[in-house]
Amino acid sequence: MLGFDPNEMHPKEHTHPSNFFGPQKVRLEIDGRPVEIEAGKTVLDAAREVGITIPSLCYLREINAIGACRVCLVEIEGQRSLQASCVYPVAEGLKVYTNTPRVRKARKRVVELILSDHSRECTSCIRNLNCELQNIADNLGIRRVEVHGEAHQLLIQENNPSIRHDPNKCIHCRRCENICAKVQENCVIAAQNRGFDTIIAPAFSRDMGDVDCIMCGQCVLSCPVGALTEKECIDDVWKALADPGVHVVVQTAPSIQVTLGEAFGLPVGTKVTGKMVAALRRLGFNQVLATDFAADLTIVEEAYEFLHRFQAGQLPFFTSCCPAWIKLVEHHYPQFIPNLSTCKSPMSMFGALTRYTYHQERNLPKEKVVSVAVMPCTAKKYEAARPEHGHDGRSDVDYVLTTRELVRMIREAGIEFSELPDEPFDSAFREVTGAGTIFGATGGVMEATLRTTSWVLLGNGTGQSDKEKPAPIEFREVRGEKGLKLLHVNLGEYDIRVAVAHGTGNARRVLEAIQAGERIDFVEVMACPGGCVGGGGQPILGGRDHKKVSLDYRHDRADALYDIDSHKNLRYSHENPVVQLLYREILGHPGSELAHRLLHTEGYQDRVKDDFKR
Repeated sequence: MLGFDPNEMHPKEHTHPSNFFGPQKVRLEIDGRPVEIEAGKTVLDAAREVGITIPSLCYLREINAIGACRVCLVEIEGQRSLQASCVYPVAEGLKVYTNTPRVRKARKRVVELILSDHSRECTSCIRNLNCELQNIADNLGIRRVEVHGEAHQLLIQENNPSIRHDPNKCIHCRRCENICAKVQENCVIAAQNRGFDTIIAPAFSRDMGDVDCIMCGQCVLSCPVGALTEKECIDDVWKALADPGVHVVVQTAPSIQVTLGEAFGLPVGTKVTGKMVAALRRLGFNQVLATDFAADLTIVEEAYEFLHRFQAGQLPFFTSCCPAWIKLVEHHYPQFIPNLSTCKSPMSMFGALTRYTYHQERNLPKEKVVSVAVMPCTAKKYEAARPEHGHDGRSDVDYVLTTRELVRMIREAGIEFSELPDEPFDSAFREVTGAGTIFGATGGVMEATLRTTSWVLLGNGTGQSDKEKPAPIEFREVRGEKGLKLLHVNLGEYDIRVAVAHGTGNARRVLEAIQAGERIDFVEVMACPGGCVGGGGQPILGGRDHKKVSLDYRHDRADALYDIDSHKNLRYSHENPVVQLLYREILGHPGSELAHRLLHTEGYQDRVKDDFKR
């Protein structure tokens, strides 16, 4: 059983007597400045509390604090040796010095040693100007590397659709290892060998595609350098855009509109929908469409599928929009494959619709339509390559660009993003509802499905006029940053027990609870913490601001999506007039034969035997 209050993210902690009157404080000095901070914090925490910058590479708050890189060394009065500030606990009366000649010399030498075994192709590196090692070397004034010695010459691994691993750039910070083990609980990547031969990689230094990696890309987000990156397809997209004989259609995921602006200096969570559309048009795309529309379509199909299974007692029912979550089930919980919704993700649904309708509407041969998707996710590249997400030997989506790849294309084209006007999506499938928009945040798929489910179960679809329709029902209890939410939803005579999890560590707890006999009817899982707003393909906010290395910014992105939802006239997916038109003129009805052929899949497979063979 889950064994905790559904309103809590973690099991309740025992109250320590010292915390009865609040957290205990300690006083110390850093560079002569008095600091008061909670006991149990570190010197690095204390320094940042008062705006003193101590550089670090291996530190990732609440995830990785191991003192491995030694870049955060400080001098502490009474200690003979320098100390790693990220693991040194604060204490009453401590006197810390962060900028002595000894400290600066030690930090420089540490960084020089790291650089001596680092592939220093900075100008052509994907992380150029947004590399934490590069920034620290610049801040420390390192103009040449005086340390010389043997350097690794290791194979680059990229035999998969999603993630490129260059061990020659790895600095052994182990942030990727710990986010995979502690947050995602997949333990795919770890230290191999010892000493100078140490490498951070999957077992036996295999490619990510040859192990049970779910391609979520959280390791890519956590990497401070260019050792782990998405596998780019920018050149292929440029080639398609330059071909006058093809029509290139692009769709953008809901979360992109609240993350893209960050890469151009705008505050986290800024809504840039119109500028994003304008930029894509200037890149040369023939049609710019919103995946939000296909999210509405997904909800209609998924809500009816859930209702059918709910009434037939075929539970639990799992959402299927996240390809990393699907891959987790295939590798580790194949017994639950029948519980997955057969609905494709909005990206694949839109790709299938584009394949089916676009060439007919424009009198084009099928092969002359190229489908591109801009996604927040590295796993979407893997999804597009899955054979069941396609028809007649061709994928529903030809190329998947991450948000970061779109940023690079905009910069390469010389487009001044902040100066662009706001432009609307193209008329085909332009109409979207608030329910489709919130797909990008954890709990969004659940809330959107429950809105339409409530409309059906509460009898609101029986001939009422627009004036008689009740105000949209919101399910705010499924929102928020808690990693796991378990709650009852009462819809008239129906009691539905739902779970919302983000981060695959939390997903594992849900599945284990179900295995132990706990009743859960409907489960939403997003593999990335925060949902798609925290996807492995989103902008990396490292650089010079240590605060951006944490995962805190994701809730600002989610809030922006909910704000868009709150201002929409239509907030139920089934109310989307273009979705209704699509059913009347093409699909027939939810769950029809054609809907199943285009919008559903049953291609998920047990991968445990394959893992064993490998």
